[in-house]
Amino acid sequence: MRRRPLPPAPLPQVAGIDPVRLRLPSDPDGLWPDLGAYLTDRYAGTRGAETMPGLLRAGRVLGVGGRVLRPEDPYEPGSYLWFHRDMPPEPAVPFPIGVVYRDEHLLVADKPHFLATTPRGSHVTQTALARLRDELDLPALSPAHRLDRLTAGLVMFSIRPEDRGAYQLLFQNRRVGKQYEALAPLDPALALPRTLRSRIEKTRGVIAAAEIPGGEPNAETLVELAESKGDTGRYRLTPHTGRTHQLRVHMNSLGLPILGDPVYPKVTDPDPLDYRRPLQLLARVLEFTDPVTGIAHRLESRRTLEAWEDPTAWDAGPRPEGTA
Repeated sequence: MRRRPLPPAPLPQVAGIDPVRLRLPSDPDGLWPDLGAYLTDRYAGTRGAETMPGLLRAGRVLGVGGRVLRPEDPYEPGSYLWFHRDMPPEPAVPFPIGVVYRDEHLLVADKPHFLATTPRGSHVTQTALARLRDELDLPALSPAHRLDRLTAGLVMFSIRPEDRGAYQLLFQNRRVGKQYEALAPLDPALALPRTLRSRIEKTRGVIAAAEIPGGEPNAETLVELAESKGDTGRYRLTPHTGRTHQLRVHMNSLGLPILGDPVYPKVTDPDPLDYRRPLQLLARVLEFTDPVTGIAHRLESRRTLEAWEDPTAWDAGPRPEGTA
């Protein structure tokens, strides 16, 4: 049995962010006499408990076809509603997003450090997805995978909704060759290249991921030394899996924490507006055959790691306001 298509949203995107869509659950026992009662229960104990009544009063909650919904409207099981949350101002991440490839199906962006890939937590409009949607007028843009906020480099997006699944499956089925570049201390006594295999687990709410001694390996990385300069090495990292913080954890386990890492080996608490000393990790290469067009791609980031070219400049980026 085919699913019914979702009704179109009656609200446009705002700064690249879709409106929130809710479907009202079935209510066989008459739990909610009206819409206001349902939304009161739905958002009890959350920030929405304070904001939702104001959205309703202002006529900012809409039903199918753009009908303005009121708290006294009867509860309609299975119906949809849409609204935009009030988004607090976000400090602008002061770096542009590059684009290394674009056709009618696919966009590969060259993300800067400090910019999240997709909205999450306090990062909403200042994300690669929201900014690219807004700047390039691509409202249906969606990510095929994600890159850490602190990591720079290549991120793949699908332009058309009907192509999204095919590009996401590339990553799920490990049909994308990925290569990263990292700067870290040089250890002449360490034998490289080396393949690291371990079990990495990330606990929700805990910043650092952890390697589990003796656990069944779920993370694999090939580490190679590309070249060295003084006491710094430029490493080529080839992940064969995609665990959270995998490259950072594996480099740290070798005694080679990546320069600028605020989590490994020790969790620090840098000011989120301090753009000095970005993590020296770059998603350098994506290699794949496009599942929609059949084109074989090998795409490279145009970015460089600042601490290799000019260590002084790396430590002299934009500072938080009010600091010397």
